[in-house]
Amino acid sequence: MCQWFKGKGGYVLGFLACFGIVALALAIQVHYNLEPCPLCISQRIIFMSLGVLFLLHAFLPPKSWLSSCLAVVEVLTALGGVGVAIRHWWLQVHKDEIIADCGVGFDYMFENFPLKKALTLVFRGTGDCAAIDWTFLGLTLPQLGLISFLAFGTYAVFLFRARRCSR
Repeated sequence: MCQWFKGKGGYVLGFLACFGIVALALAIQVHYNLEPCPLCISQRIIFMSLGVLFLLHAFLPPKSWLSSCLAVVEVLTALGGVGVAIRHWWLQVHKDEIIADCGVGFDYMFENFPLKKALTLVFRGTGDCAAIDWTFLGLTLPQLGLISFLAFGTYAVFLFRARRCSR
């Protein structure tokens, strides 16, 4: 088993899983005619970034310092996703305390505000972010995202250790 993960296979699988989650989110969005909130879009961007990191890691020598650095970046990216997912979940739990203002859209924020202001607005969340539009097995999308980010962070550590298991 360790032999398979020493090669590119484990990282390619991580890449496919990350982009598969984004594809699944898009399929859910289209099928149920949902409009993603800024935090949903942020999580998708983090999943895609993590997927690209996994793909890049597949082509690095297993015992290089760059491989070690990329493993740290993968874990930090997954932890960033954990933070966004927790914030999103928190907004859903406290939806009664949030002003039900839908705010402006994600595109509008980044086109019309300075980057710092746009990022502040994204992570503040809106009434849209507090809405629970879809669940699976009783879990909301941010909860599923949280589980996925934790799994990807753990998987990145596992892959890194597995590639070095021949030491």
